[in-house]
Amino acid sequence: MSEGWVPYRAADGSREVVPRKLAERARELAAGRLSPALPRDAATIMLLRQGAAVGVQAYLMRRTGTLDFAPGAYVFPGGSVDERDADPEIGWAGPSAEDFASQLNTSAERARALVCAAVRETFEEAGVLLAGPSPTALLDDSAALAKDRHALLAGSVSFGELLARWGLLLRADLLTPWARWITPEASPRRFDTWFFAAALPPGQTAALASPAEHRDPAGPAGPGRPGESDEGTWLEPSAALASARAGEIALLPPTAVTLGELAAEQDVAGILALRRVISPRLPKVMIGAEGAWLAVPRYSAQPGETQA
Repeated sequence: MSEGWVPYRAADGSREVVPRKLAERARELAAGRLSPALPRDAATIMLLRQGAAVGVQAYLMRRTGTLDFAPGAYVFPGGSVDERDADPEIGWAGPSAEDFASQLNTSAERARALVCAAVRETFEEAGVLLAGPSPTALLDDSAALAKDRHALLAGSVSFGELLARWGLLLRADLLTPWARWITPEASPRRFDTWFFAAALPPGQTAALASPAEHRDPAGPAGPGRPGESDEGTWLEPSAALASARAGEIALLPPTAVTLGELAAEQDVAGILALRRVISPRLPKVMIGAEGAWLAVPRYSAQPGETQA
């Protein structure tokens, strides 16, 4: 195996053996009989807070067991980019889309859509809104927007419309780009996901949407989409990893690796001050005589990384 790759370890410390169907797809890809699915752009926010008696805590949500993708796994708030996330009229404060594009190594239009998707999805899924009435002010009670969160989940209002209705600007300055993970080529469903870090705003509370917020009986889509998560909790990164090793929770490899990176930092301020070089990290399904397993790329600090 290349020095740039390491086997992803299961909770018991053994190499993570991939499911049979995924191994079969990897063999088909290697033989040229199958083409990889195109990944869909997505964004997620590692929502963080500093505890008084404990260190850094991250907000994790458990995906419902009925979902096709990663059922039962604990993940950060996030989801797919919507075409309306690229709307240039969405109120914006902080570093420009061009600034984010430079750090994310992509186009300004794509960077803007990724930032908007990250903030929108975090509000939809966790009820935390990184926005304020001015470039220096921050919304201190997102619960007041419960009805609009309902409308956003139901698809009857866009994120841009929601912000305009309340006279709010997306606070892009609160997001710190962290990583980019792409689902292995052997996966039938793939995502190209950018990870951002952000602190929980003072006065706001992370909470799953109520059942009523997940459906709009009068809406054009009928009953609306079901909730994708059934539990939300704050955990220290090291505690979350320990729970995974004990078999108490399930973590996807990107989530586990990211938690390990967060556990190495002393406080939220230090995490948000990091300016990491963002490059794609694409896990691979490795095929050998003894079976198939998952390998993840190593991460090491690169030239250009700084502490703001």
